[in-house]
Amino acid sequence: MSNYNSIVQGLRTAFRSGRTKALEWRLTQLRSLKQMLEENREALAQGLFSDLHKSKYEAYIFEIDLTVDEITNHLNHLEDWIKPEQVQKDLLNKMYDCFIKPEAYGVCLIIGAWNYPVQLTMLPLIGAISAGNCVVLKPSEVSGATAHLMETLVPKYLDNSCIKVINGGIPETTQLLTERWDHIFYTGNTFVGKIVMEAAAKNLTPVVLELGGKSPAYVEKDSDLDVMARRLAWGKCINAGQTCVAPDYLMCSKDIQADVVTALKRAVTDAYGEDPKQSPDYCRIVSDKHFQRVEKLMNGGGELAIGGRTDAGEKYIEPTVLTNVKLTDPIMQEEIFGPILPIVPVENVDEAIDIINARELPLATYVFSKSRDVIDKVAHRTNSGAFLANDTLMHGALSTLPFGGVGSSGMGCYHGKFSFDAFSHRRAVMVKDQKLEGLNRLRYPPYNQRYYSIIKWLLTKKPRNRFLETMFPIVLIGIVCAVAYKVLNLGQYFP
Repeated sequence: MSNYNSIVQGLRTAFRSGRTKALEWRLTQLRSLKQMLEENREALAQGLFSDLHKSKYEAYIFEIDLTVDEITNHLNHLEDWIKPEQVQKDLLNKMYDCFIKPEAYGVCLIIGAWNYPVQLTMLPLIGAISAGNCVVLKPSEVSGATAHLMETLVPKYLDNSCIKVINGGIPETTQLLTERWDHIFYTGNTFVGKIVMEAAAKNLTPVVLELGGKSPAYVEKDSDLDVMARRLAWGKCINAGQTCVAPDYLMCSKDIQADVVTALKRAVTDAYGEDPKQSPDYCRIVSDKHFQRVEKLMNGGGELAIGGRTDAGEKYIEPTVLTNVKLTDPIMQEEIFGPILPIVPVENVDEAIDIINARELPLATYVFSKSRDVIDKVAHRTNSGAFLANDTLMHGALSTLPFGGVGSSGMGCYHGKFSFDAFSHRRAVMVKDQKLEGLNRLRYPPYNQRYYSIIKWLLTKKPRNRFLETMFPIVLIGIVCAVAYKVLNLGQYFP
């Protein structure tokens, strides 16, 4: 029995009381969470600066405001999301009430990430609350200042009998994973994702894994390179490259590689000045351990084209571009998660597609081209958690799109209603009465051929005829018009 067993059992008792299933409880908790974020914007921004040297602009837009908007979205739509979903019925069940009802899983564990410690901890929590669950929230110890704020603030604003925050490192997370959970939501790397999944499998616990991977970008020759460079450099350098959907490597033909580098250098300089270290908008690597890993990768292949300067004392790594990188180079063997962009030269889009398909499925695939044929070809012939043409990262800001990976980049998705769905079991419900027992007699033994023929007729689905479906409204309108013509004696007006 782990040290947290009593906490989990207390949450299970609270959940079984039915309190969290009430719409008003969910709405109250969401409003309180929104209030927590709005009233503590400055403190959270300070925590993010302490952990990642994150500017107020990035702290507000990509962490706090984005999360507040997500809460507002849930508040606006939750009453509709919890309604039973009616389903089509066959002849045998026409008389009965059949629907799908979203039900809370129960007691959930949410393990947050350090790179966006507010957003990536709070967004899953919003979904869990909306769905009516009890929660243990485990912020990442790597972003310690923000984790401490979560531990301090959440109990002051939310129902502490249903929502708990537990801080700590690997030992605490390991202990938490020995508990029996009804659902686990983890954001982080693939290595730990496998550990989480293995622990969940012991109790057949469903999981959502939001992981990462080497998200590729391809630039076609016809691209506006200045537009491409601004959008790609932004997606790569925001949060100093510590973004799960950041473009991890770039592919283009050798013919335009020099021009791509020139455009990227111009974009980086426009954004952060000649010395990004002096820019108030440029983040730092989160820890010494991560700094050393990323710095080692920077020397893991290719030729230095842009940047390359580092400062271990400040955990600073300059936006860096490497050219003529080979697929066998060390920098191409793992997710970079830092401000380094390797450029792999290719002959054409077909070779780029082959490279993408030869590797693990990424969290996102990016393509820059003015040709819809090129865009469609990459989209059609590759697979990834998301696909984005002529920009980076922005698909994650649209809550009506699911955010999640596939294969080694994760499983399950969230954002908007997808967060509500991620923490809900779609429960099949059929409500019958005790009448029409004569009809139900068809399924009871002893069986006979006559009963079989009747029940087969009732249950067998007929092939769909799309032509008739299209023509039926037209024929119906024609009949209505003919009847109206006859009944209203319209012939006197249209002889």
